[in-house]
Amino acid sequence: MSTTTPVNRRIVLARRPQGAPVPEDFRLERHPVPGAGVPGFEVGDLVVANVGWQDYGVSDGRDLVKIDASIPQPSYALGVLGMPGLTAYVGLLDIGQPQPGETVVVAAASGAVGSVVGQIAKLKGCRVVGIAGGARKCAYAREELGFDECLDHRAPELAQRLATACPKGIDVYFESVGGAVLYAVIPLLNVGARIPLCGLISWYNMEKLPTGVDRTPQLLLATLRQRLKIQGFIIFDHYRRMGAFQQDMRGWVHEGRVKYREELIDGLENAPRGLIGMLQGENFGKLVVRVAEG
Repeated sequence: MSTTTPVNRRIVLARRPQGAPVPEDFRLERHPVPGAGVPGFEVGDLVVANVGWQDYGVSDGRDLVKIDASIPQPSYALGVLGMPGLTAYVGLLDIGQPQPGETVVVAAASGAVGSVVGQIAKLKGCRVVGIAGGARKCAYAREELGFDECLDHRAPELAQRLATACPKGIDVYFESVGGAVLYAVIPLLNVGARIPLCGLISWYNMEKLPTGVDRTPQLLLATLRQRLKIQGFIIFDHYRRMGAFQQDMRGWVHEGRVKYREELIDGLENAPRGLIGMLQGENFGKLVVRVAEG
């Protein structure tokens, strides 16, 4: 009788991407399954772990976070109740500091972070205008998430449409994309506007500086004249806020005041395809790769 030795599959970089990543930048490897035995954990415990793209990973336990079994589903710990949700919470409330009646504009409004930003801003009494890629995503932001308006950045005349949607200007712009969306926002920023900056996805894969008009003077002059606050942040510097975030967000999700959407990809081997699509704006909500059935 033959026995099959368990195999650990893992996705690694085959080469550094030049510009946007392509499937050939990744490689699927197979290795023996590593042994475990970390004190303080039991077989069957669910945890969040930074172990890369693989079937099995070993940790000494210091970087593991146990998942509360009472949450609606475990994958929420990777999204609305995890790092993306915390990013929205800290960026908007601690840096953006929205006040009732202000106008908040949210880039990538249907994504894992932007969708939560907009809903928190509505809870704080703000007018919320989202920007997303495609009519379907914009309809979702308006009809399901409660945004006051959502604009398709792929349609023409974004700057004019944004000005119409923000007749009183913009007080908070939650930035994660850069590019044409940022350029449309700059002229509308009010005195004292705040810009939490958590990403610049449209520029991540640049191989050289963009051609055309240099927008740096426009941005810096606006920063000076309008007394803007632009603050970049890396969420791993703010995990001290996890307790307050978890308490608030669990309540909002339970009460139905914050809604959340996931897009599921089956199979570890499809993780590179998911990343490539996400960078091109193909995903709708938080993108999750399911390695195996639970």
